[in-house]
Amino acid sequence: MLEAPMQLDAAAVADSINFVWVLVVSFLIFFMQPGFALLEAGQVRAKNVGNVLTKNMTDWALGVLVYFVVGAGIASVVGMLTSGASFDLMEAFAYIGDPGSTGWINWVFGAVFAMTAATIVSGAVAERMDFRAYVLFAAMMTGLIYPVVQGLTWGGGLLALAEEPVNNGYIADVLGVGYLDFAGATVVHMCGGIAGLVAAKMVGPRKGRFDANGNSQPIPGHSMLLAVLGTLILAFGWYGFNVGTQATVLSVAEDGSVAFMGAELGRVVLVTTLGMGAGAVAAMAVSALQQGKPDPLWMANGLLAGLVGVTGAVPHVTWWGGLLIGGLAGALVLPTFRWVVDSLKIDDVCGVFAVHGGAGAIGTILIPVFAADSAGVAILGDAWAFGGVDQLVMQVVGVAIIALWTIVASAAVLKVADALFGLRVSDEEEDLGLDRGEHGVTVYPEFVGDSASERSPTAADGGEVKTDGGEIRTDGGELRTDGGEVESGASDDEALPNDGEIKMVMAVIRPDRLAEVKTALAQVGAPSVTVTNVSGRGSQPAKTGQWRGEEYTVDLHQKVKIECVVADVPADEVVEAIREAADTGEPGDGKIFVLPVEDAVQVRTGTRGTDAV
Repeated sequence: MLEAPMQLDAAAVADSINFVWVLVVSFLIFFMQPGFALLEAGQVRAKNVGNVLTKNMTDWALGVLVYFVVGAGIASVVGMLTSGASFDLMEAFAYIGDPGSTGWINWVFGAVFAMTAATIVSGAVAERMDFRAYVLFAAMMTGLIYPVVQGLTWGGGLLALAEEPVNNGYIADVLGVGYLDFAGATVVHMCGGIAGLVAAKMVGPRKGRFDANGNSQPIPGHSMLLAVLGTLILAFGWYGFNVGTQATVLSVAEDGSVAFMGAELGRVVLVTTLGMGAGAVAAMAVSALQQGKPDPLWMANGLLAGLVGVTGAVPHVTWWGGLLIGGLAGALVLPTFRWVVDSLKIDDVCGVFAVHGGAGAIGTILIPVFAADSAGVAILGDAWAFGGVDQLVMQVVGVAIIALWTIVASAAVLKVADALFGLRVSDEEEDLGLDRGEHGVTVYPEFVGDSASERSPTAADGGEVKTDGGEIRTDGGELRTDGGEVESGASDDEALPNDGEIKMVMAVIRPDRLAEVKTALAQVGAPSVTVTNVSGRGSQPAKTGQWRGEEYTVDLHQKVKIECVVADVPADEVVEAIREAADTGEPGDGKIFVLPVEDAVQVRTGTRGTDAV
């Protein structure tokens, strides 16, 4: 008996593929989170990196919980209340208990956008905001501030033009057009950028950011490498952000035929890519004109601004329109940042308003100016057609409403946080660094005494001293207390160099010569050292640098101080070992000092004198 072949439902197959696509791009958008973490970490000082990383993890971990419990539901409530749709509270929160077959997939896709809006803020308030206050603000960003914006726009609310005219948002009903923001240039990025600006203003600038006259003083971040690497990771994830919002990959016609949405996907990916490139090149050119040389950090910021600028426009504008929008957004990054710092006197550490706030607003307003074909709706072909005055008015009104809500809501939440916790850490914590002050950690523990990999190459059990697999030994004599060995048959005078006294050899050297010096000390039988990070000045000339176009002078150079106390090892041998290993032939190699030590006491046994060494 022959069985009939299985009949496939084309619509079901297409829907399945479309929802798998949504999941994949959701995971890609999540990968933007480490990009944000690296971007922000690179732009702060080393002592505050752990705090930035913790805030970024909090944005995601706490944010998804809050957005699940209340955020997504509030977005639906706002959408209902600001449109002609009927109000149904149970329906607004149906994704929790009875989401249907794809409700949770849709929720995850919405959640990754909410987390992006929240995490933008941490870069603006880095290095001085109290962690408890930040946690409250992050929770409110994902639970209230962003969901309201989502409800007004994507949630079918105030600014949205619905498929059923009776459910139009109130302003959309008046103007006859809906607000265009495809993937969140304003809904996500401008909301986060403005919230960050308000927070940076209310928290206040970092100590030393402005002098007594209010003039800007640069505070360089510790790693441009991390900042640029984070930028490129964000750019990679952005394809999920923009292209992923084109959630329909396959469409099914009334006759059951399946079509691939290649033209729509192609437009989105092309405009995204062109906007990204134009933003980076424009920012590089502006920084070269204003500073004399192209600045990699400005170029990175311009790349992101170009992406933000076209994020709302990608399916609605011509390819050359996307290129112009991205280029304009990138070109404005540097002057916008300088306006925020020099005119508003706001210490926006990572330039989040210039990158996300200003770029998102400008790019979204310009959508109808560069619209593809009719009324800004992307169809096949790429003919230009002005999107209409009504659409331009709607874009301006929409940007204004989102900005106003974000400013008012952010300020209110920050006022509450200030009353509960205080918005910023103490002066002592700020000087110490938020890593240690807020979390009790050090992200760059360059010298860890308890780590075997970081210890000086000495045996802790009284055995042989080894370095790089070799051994330091003489002719099998007795082990010296300071790591050397006394030759068999040696007289008392020969066994007691330094005239029987204890000497401290103290050297200040370049940090990059530490490994060689440690090896050299072990080879002369004196591997026990104390190492300290220090800074100072001497014959090495001062250096100048630029951070975001502002020049700074470094006259205190980073050095390493080595202290080596010896009794049985000749101090002259230790001095020569250090000198040879630390020598690069350049000014700033350091100095070596030999000091007498009056006495030494071993803590465990109470042994004194040379035996204690």
